[in-house]
Amino acid sequence: MASLDLDRVVKISDDYEGLPTHLFCVPKHYEDCVGNILITHGTIQDRIEKLARDIFYDFYNQGKEPVHAICVLKGGYKFFSDLLDKVNALNSNHADGSVPMSVDFIRLKSYENLSSSGEVNIIGLDNLDCLEGKNILIVEDIIDTGKTMNKLLNTLEKYKTKSVKVACLLRKRTPLSSGYIPDYVGFEIPDKFVVGYALDYNEYFRDLLHICVISQKGIEKYKV
Repeated sequence: MASLDLDRVVKISDDYEGLPTHLFCVPKHYEDCVGNILITHGTIQDRIEKLARDIFYDFYNQGKEPVHAICVLKGGYKFFSDLLDKVNALNSNHADGSVPMSVDFIRLKSYENLSSSGEVNIIGLDNLDCLEGKNILIVEDIIDTGKTMNKLLNTLEKYKTKSVKVACLLRKRTPLSSGYIPDYVGFEIPDKFVVGYALDYNEYFRDLLHICVISQKGIEKYKV
């Protein structure tokens, strides 16, 4: 299994304590529900800009062929939107050409016999045959164990795509990891439950701009 190229990822160490929430704008209803800010919104945007440049030039140098970008909902929607905005800015301002991009949105659901098939049910695409011959960019919010992404890639293999690359904002260091390494990683983070920037806990915290570690009070307040 390939190892994570630390020259192309921001690694946040296990002992990093983050930044105090009182120094930044945080919704009042979340102030006591999160610990320090692990990644500020501004840092997220700066990192996404660099990821957008990496993605743009990788596909540009491969012949400027069209890319079909697929957002994995729900948690990936903010990362997807901001990433594509920045790629589109490069498309508009690059003097020597651009990379055409189309978009789709999916949700993933496990089959009942998931453990035996190693596949996932892809919800949102009416006909997966439409992926044949296309360069696919899957955009995901976080890779935790990597098992779901491996199953998604295993499922897509049947549809004769030309290429498949994966971009994720966060990759978690966890002993449960399958070892899967995406093509583009924004931040490698400790094995903690993080919320914000569309990452949720029981559908809350998606409206928090920064990425934070949820506090015990937050867990109790929003448990179902």
